[in-house]
Amino acid sequence: MSTSPNLAENFSVSGPPDVLPPAGPARPGRKPLIAGLLAIAIVGGLAVYVANRGKISTDDAFIEAHIISISPQISERVNRVLVSDNQLVKRGDLLVELDPLNEQVILETARANLASCEAKLVQARAQLAATDADLSEKRADISQAQASADNATKELARSVQLRQSGAIAQREYDNAQAQALSTKAALDSKQQVAFSAESAVKVAAAQVNAADAQVAQAKALLDAARLRLSYTRIEAPETGRVTRKSVEPGSYVQTGAALLAIVPPEVWVVANFKETQLDKVRPGQPVDIKVDAYPSLKFHGRVDSIQSGTGSRFSLLPAENATGNYVKVVQRVPLKIVLDALPKDAPLLSPGMSVVPTIHVSAK
Repeated sequence: MSTSPNLAENFSVSGPPDVLPPAGPARPGRKPLIAGLLAIAIVGGLAVYVANRGKISTDDAFIEAHIISISPQISERVNRVLVSDNQLVKRGDLLVELDPLNEQVILETARANLASCEAKLVQARAQLAATDADLSEKRADISQAQASADNATKELARSVQLRQSGAIAQREYDNAQAQALSTKAALDSKQQVAFSAESAVKVAAAQVNAADAQVAQAKALLDAARLRLSYTRIEAPETGRVTRKSVEPGSYVQTGAALLAIVPPEVWVVANFKETQLDKVRPGQPVDIKVDAYPSLKFHGRVDSIQSGTGSRFSLLPAENATGNYVKVVQRVPLKIVLDALPKDAPLLSPGMSVVPTIHVSAK
């Protein structure tokens, strides 16, 4: 049977299914769009470069301030605590009052001791005056005895001549000789008594010096007692805010124990810049400061100083590069940045707050 021509016409051979028609011409406007975006990127990059030229910045920076630790200088029980956390205090304000009873007893004892020592000093000075007067009297007796002895010696010399010429009897000569010996012995006796009086004066003077030293010591003890009594009143050494308060009334505190801390209002910024950023940094250059806590505000300051050493060099365990394998790491150097005068309504800047300082290294 032969195939019908009409049947063959019903079948057709189709091409491969994956063959696509040729692409048409590119869409008009695509190339200008790409060129525009590229131009915007270039202009933006140039703007950023121009804006940041002559400036360096870091986010490794924090607010710093003095933190004054308040500790008692004596061990005593706490009577009153007159401040609370975050309270603003002024220099001289009473912070904590300790029990003063024991120190008052010590003070009164020191006063009584001083009075006793002063009385002993008065007594020693009176004794010195008496012995000095006695010595003067003994020296007067020596002068009288010396005169008597000199007169008896002269009489003895005349008696010798008269006896040799036979003008006087032997008895008169013997009397003159006895008188000379007697006055000489009296003079020696008076001199010994005066010597004893001089020794008594020296002893009395030493007693005065000892009593005077005791008075000085008693005064020192009295001053120390007054000072210890003043330690029962713990006052603010500086104006600032109270932080880390850990003392309560009735507790017994030891000498040197931390009771609270005071943070004065003066703050500055410690910024840790990379060592590769410091080639143009100089003290006095202006700084723009952004505080993370107040993103809408900008503070201003200037570079005060650059630390003489990297931060790692002053760490608890400094790197020992002479041992083991060495991997070079870019070090950071702390800079101190002082803030310009803040307005009265400026927000609170506390130690530890994160900041981003930007130094204008092209200035100065």
